[in-house]
Amino acid sequence: QVQLVESGGGLVQAGGSLRLSCTGRGRSLIGYAMGWFRQAPGKEREFVAAVNWSPTSTLYADSVKGRFTISRDNVKNTVYLQMNSLKPEDTAVYYCALRIGMARDPNQRYDSWGQGTQVTVSS
Repeated sequence: QVQLVESGGGLVQAGGSLRLSCTGRGRSLIGYAMGWFRQAPGKEREFVAAVNWSPTSTLYADSVKGRFTISRDNVKNTVYLQMNSLKPEDTAVYYCALRIGMARDPNQRYDSWGQGTQVTVSS
Protein backbone atom coordinates (compact mmCIF):
# COMPACT_ATOMS: atom_id res chain seq x y z
CA GLN A 1 0.00 0.00 0.00
CA VAL A 2 2.46 2.70 1.13
CA GLN A 3 6.11 2.59 0.14
CA LEU A 4 8.59 3.82 2.72
CA VAL A 5 12.02 4.58 1.31
CA GLU A 6 14.98 5.01 3.66
CA SER A 7 18.19 6.79 2.76
CA GLY A 8 21.22 8.35 4.40
CA GLY A 9 22.95 5.27 5.74
CA GLY A 10 26.64 4.70 5.31
CA LEU A 11 29.99 4.22 7.00
CA VAL A 12 31.04 6.59 9.76
CA GLN A 13 33.68 6.59 12.49
CA ALA A 14 32.73 6.40 16.14
CA GLY A 15 31.71 9.80 17.44
CA GLY A 16 30.45 10.92 14.06
CA SER A 17 26.95 11.77 12.85
CA LEU A 18 24.47 10.64 10.21
CA ARG A 19 20.96 11.72 9.28
CA LEU A 20 18.58 9.07 8.01
CA SER A 21 15.55 9.97 5.92
CA CYS A 22 12.32 8.08 5.36
CA THR A 23 10.11 9.33 2.54
CA GLY A 24 6.57 8.14 1.94
CA ARG A 25 5.65 7.23 -1.62
CA GLY A 26 2.06 6.85 -2.77
CA ARG A 27 0.46 8.01 0.47
CA SER A 28 0.75 10.93 2.83
CA LEU A 29 2.29 10.30 6.25
CA ILE A 30 0.09 12.95 7.82
CA GLY A 31 -1.88 11.58 10.76
CA TYR A 32 0.32 8.55 11.37
CA ALA A 33 2.90 7.74 13.99
CA MET A 34 6.30 7.01 12.49
CA GLY A 35 9.05 4.90 13.99
CA TRP A 36 12.63 3.85 13.44
CA PHE A 37 13.85 0.34 14.23
CA ARG A 38 17.18 -1.38 13.74
CA GLN A 39 18.51 -4.90 13.42
CA ALA A 40 22.13 -5.91 13.87
CA PRO A 41 23.53 -9.21 12.49
CA GLY A 42 22.49 -12.12 14.69
CA LYS A 43 20.17 -9.98 16.80
CA GLU A 44 16.45 -9.30 16.87
CA ARG A 45 14.96 -6.11 15.55
CA GLU A 46 14.76 -3.41 18.21
CA PHE A 47 12.87 -0.17 18.62
CA VAL A 48 14.88 3.04 18.28
CA ALA A 49 12.52 6.03 18.22
CA ALA A 50 9.03 7.16 17.27
CA VAL A 51 7.22 10.43 16.62
CA ASN A 52 3.47 10.99 16.77
CA TRP A 53 1.31 13.30 14.71
CA SER A 54 -0.87 15.16 17.19
CA PRO A 55 0.72 16.04 19.46
CA THR A 56 4.18 15.47 18.01
CA SER A 57 5.41 13.66 21.10
CA THR A 58 8.46 11.43 20.78
CA LEU A 59 9.68 8.17 22.28
CA TYR A 60 13.26 6.90 22.41
CA ALA A 61 15.01 3.73 23.40
CA ASP A 62 17.24 4.22 26.43
CA SER A 63 20.28 3.27 24.38
CA VAL A 64 19.89 6.26 22.04
CA LYS A 65 18.27 8.87 24.26
CA GLY A 66 20.26 12.10 24.20
CA ARG A 67 22.12 11.10 21.03
CA PHE A 68 19.37 10.54 18.44
CA THR A 69 16.56 12.90 17.44
CA ILE A 70 13.49 11.97 15.41
CA SER A 71 11.58 14.64 13.49
CA ARG A 72 9.23 15.00 10.55
CA ASP A 73 8.72 17.38 7.63
CA ASN A 74 5.13 17.30 6.45
CA VAL A 75 5.78 19.26 3.25
CA LYS A 76 8.42 16.76 2.14
CA ASN A 77 6.43 13.81 3.51
CA THR A 78 9.61 12.70 5.24
CA VAL A 79 10.69 11.51 8.67
CA TYR A 80 14.28 11.98 9.85
CA LEU A 81 16.53 10.35 12.39
CA GLN A 82 19.48 12.54 13.33
CA MET A 83 22.15 10.33 14.89
CA ASN A 84 24.98 11.97 16.81
CA SER A 85 27.83 10.56 18.90
CA LEU A 86 27.56 7.27 17.05
CA LYS A 87 28.98 4.13 18.64
CA PRO A 88 30.04 0.82 17.07
CA GLU A 89 27.04 -0.82 18.76
CA ASP A 90 24.78 1.40 16.65
CA THR A 91 25.82 -0.62 13.59
CA ALA A 92 22.69 -2.15 12.08
CA VAL A 93 20.18 -1.99 9.27
CA TYR A 94 17.76 0.80 10.13
CA TYR A 95 14.11 0.49 9.16
CA CYS A 96 11.40 3.11 8.91
CA ALA A 97 7.89 2.10 9.90
CA LEU A 98 4.37 3.54 9.97
CA ARG A 99 1.80 2.92 12.68
CA ILE A 100 -1.93 3.57 12.59
CA GLY A 101 -2.55 5.04 16.02
CA MET A 102 -0.45 6.63 18.73
CA ALA A 103 3.02 5.35 19.54
CA ARG A 104 3.19 4.90 23.31
CA ASP A 105 5.73 2.14 23.91
CA PRO A 106 8.41 0.18 22.00
CA ASN A 107 6.37 -3.02 21.66
CA GLN A 108 3.41 -1.82 19.61
CA ARG A 109 2.68 -3.19 16.16
CA TYR A 110 3.52 -1.14 13.07
CA ASP A 111 1.61 -1.46 9.82
CA SER A 112 4.06 -0.62 7.02
CA TRP A 113 7.82 -1.04 6.72
CA GLY A 114 10.63 0.19 4.53
CA GLN A 115 13.42 -1.96 3.13
CA GLY A 116 16.09 -0.53 5.41
CA THR A 117 19.33 1.39 5.11
CA GLN A 118 22.65 0.15 6.46
CA VAL A 119 24.57 2.11 9.09
CA THR A 120 28.09 0.99 9.95
CA VAL A 121 30.07 2.66 12.73
CA SER A 122 33.77 1.84 12.90
CA SER A 123 35.94 1.94 16.02
